[in-house]
Amino acid sequence: MNKTFYITTPIYYPSGKLHIGNSYTTVLCDTIARYKKLRGYDTWYLTGMDEHGQKIETVAKENNMLPINHVDMIAESTKELWKNLKISYDDFIRTTEPRHESVVEKIFEKLLAQDDIYLGEYEGYYCIPCESFFTETQLDENHTCPDCGRTTEIVKEESYFLRLGKYQERLLQFIEENQDFITPETRKNEVISFIKQGLNDLSVSRTSFEWGVKVPSNNKHVIYVWVDALSNYISALGYNTDHDELFNKYWQKDGVLHVVGKDILRFHAIYWPIMLMALDIDINFKLYAHGWYLTKQGKMSKSMGQVVYPTPLIEKYNLDSVRYFLLKELPYGGDGIFTPEDFIGRINYDLANDFGNLLNRTISMVNKYHNGLVSKPNKTFTEYDIQLKEKISCTVENYKQNMDAIKISNAISEVWSLISRTNKYIDETAPWVLSKDESCDEELMNVMYNLVESLRIIGILLTPILIESSQKLFDQLNIDENLQTFDKISFGELVKTNVINKPVPLFPRLDKEVEEKFVLDLISTRETKVENTEDYIDIEEFKKIKLVVGEIIECKIHPNADKLLVTKIDTKDKVRQIVSGIAKNYTPEQLIGKKVVVVSNLKPVELRGVLSEGMILAGKNKKNLEVLEVTTLKKGDVIS
Repeated sequence: MNKTFYITTPIYYPSGKLHIGNSYTTVLCDTIARYKKLRGYDTWYLTGMDEHGQKIETVAKENNMLPINHVDMIAESTKELWKNLKISYDDFIRTTEPRHESVVEKIFEKLLAQDDIYLGEYEGYYCIPCESFFTETQLDENHTCPDCGRTTEIVKEESYFLRLGKYQERLLQFIEENQDFITPETRKNEVISFIKQGLNDLSVSRTSFEWGVKVPSNNKHVIYVWVDALSNYISALGYNTDHDELFNKYWQKDGVLHVVGKDILRFHAIYWPIMLMALDIDINFKLYAHGWYLTKQGKMSKSMGQVVYPTPLIEKYNLDSVRYFLLKELPYGGDGIFTPEDFIGRINYDLANDFGNLLNRTISMVNKYHNGLVSKPNKTFTEYDIQLKEKISCTVENYKQNMDAIKISNAISEVWSLISRTNKYIDETAPWVLSKDESCDEELMNVMYNLVESLRIIGILLTPILIESSQKLFDQLNIDENLQTFDKISFGELVKTNVINKPVPLFPRLDKEVEEKFVLDLISTRETKVENTEDYIDIEEFKKIKLVVGEIIECKIHPNADKLLVTKIDTKDKVRQIVSGIAKNYTPEQLIGKKVVVVSNLKPVELRGVLSEGMILAGKNKKNLEVLEVTTLKKGDVIS
């Protein structure tokens, strides 16, 4: 019977579109799941959405929607993204599903009955976006959330608490006895340090909102996010139900891997194992906490207009280009930086030059020298043959070690080292020289076979990573399906094949400047226009914006930019010079005399060499742009 392997992503919060950070986690898990299946494991892959909480209730209300309608919409868009990324998940759990909620209710009541959960009162600083409480010592002087940087608020209410302290020493002992429980090592050390500071009991219910799973024995309480959300890993398997076959098969047996971002490490490394201890469920999982994808400006931020979304990249550059970059560029345990230069560079150099060109050259030479036919030679001809075979054997072993250790970037580097060695083999054996001597025909066939067989093995190694291109490689080399499996990874399994007549490039080379600009525009312009339900401002932030009525008394075309207009606007307190990008919609004559709304406290800047001391408010749709005008208000009147 095959070994089992159960892998999970965190369940994502439906606050808006998912960017490449979330996509990285999901692609990483998909790659590991595909690898395990390739190795013969009976694999189950879970992902999903964490759909309860005060933030969802608030956002839905502000958008005049029911919470369920809001999360339905986000869940469908997320599933569509995973479809575009060809994520091979087996189940998509939503915490609003009855199959999940019923399990959460049973878990809560069991822990309550055995006094691992008790009723008390909580007062502390609460961050709504993070759904987390913090002590004053965890906050800065402005009481901002240490995780997201937003303002916290003091909350005092009756609450149920999970007894973390009761299990503190037991958890520390478990971590010490299971050194590979948390990886990388640095993350494990962070967790141990946090536990040794002393664990405060965890608030696990709220009374200030309605959107969540109610405590069955006390309906005024909603079960707090972490007991609700973390339970998904076993509720999806049918734990504590009449249909617990998956739980018995995948949780109770061989291997379970939770993959999370480093920002939610504490919840998975402390709260979740303590919940399992209290429930008397074996802690069978390993936890891998990866780093973040950053931009040059730092952590990705929708409000700052520095976010990378995967869909337009897939549409433009194909799926495997995106998967390759995501998996290669984020080092084990560290952060990665997404830049247009690096993204296009990886496609051109790694995928087009190194990998794609090796396949193209090989197919072209097999057709040129042997009419597309390759057959297994009877002997080894040169030292170069031996070196290539030794390299393949070494690569396969290193690849397996790295994949098993979740060091996917390292595993990819091993494959590319083999690709590089195979390209070098062509130069060493010089088939164009061998082809000129009929007595070398058998040796030439040997070279062609070694190239095709190397590519077959490379294709197998890349099957979990480049899921479309590896299949295209097999198709172009006409490799039988039974020779595309990991149990046929050894050199020499191929007996003969007939490659296609003309190679089809897997990754055409890109115009560096053109494509880098395209990607840069995606990051900093196009995606900032996407509606985003996360980055709301509060009333105090809005009050900082000063809007006044001003009358345009002078207007002319910008001397260095024909798309810009330079206006002089009288706002009563002063005459301001404002540069606006509205020349396509208005002539200077059309604007003179209009009373418009002006942002009067915007920091002055120079635009194409001309000072601009504010901003004119305007609205637009796909066809028109219109400056906002006022009729009865006078210049200098304040808009509030």
